[in-house]
Amino acid sequence: MTSLPQLKGVPVNDPTLSTEHDYRGSTFKPLYVTRVAVSGGSSAHGRATGRARSSDGVLDLELRMPGELGGDATGPNPEQLFAAGYAACFHGALSLLARRHSLDPGPIIVEVTVAFGRDPADGGYELRADLVVTWPGVERDTATPLLAQATALSPYAKMTRQGIPGTINLAP
Repeated sequence: MTSLPQLKGVPVNDPTLSTEHDYRGSTFKPLYVTRVAVSGGSSAHGRATGRARSSDGVLDLELRMPGELGGDATGPNPEQLFAAGYAACFHGALSLLARRHSLDPGPIIVEVTVAFGRDPADGGYELRADLVVTWPGVERDTATPLLAQATALSPYAKMTRQGIPGTINLAP
């Protein structure tokens, strides 16, 4: 594999994780764990504003309500953060596959649209996500099977299809 472009003068190397080292165990094997807490702010439409901070301090930002929901739209909202995570994850999976097939991943653009709305099943809220890939210079017949493989490889894509295992607990 080749190294990725430099970021602000610091070389960034390809991660050591790849599908070449598939895990075939009987239990979930965490490779990375992060924790983010949201506090403060107000709530409207069942939506919180406030400050989101990661346990390592790398993420520290004010969440804001979108203008369409009556907010001031002066900061990111949860749907934007989810869309960014989904797009980045899928882009990474597709880029890995592109390099494996001697294709240039540089021109790949992954755009995710996330819609927040009412769930007709229960009157609560629901998210919908649509992903579109633009890959100039690569034929559709070449790109289509790689998109299918990236869909299987990307945990965000898997989550949008199957849901995500999780728990909800009250702290002691």
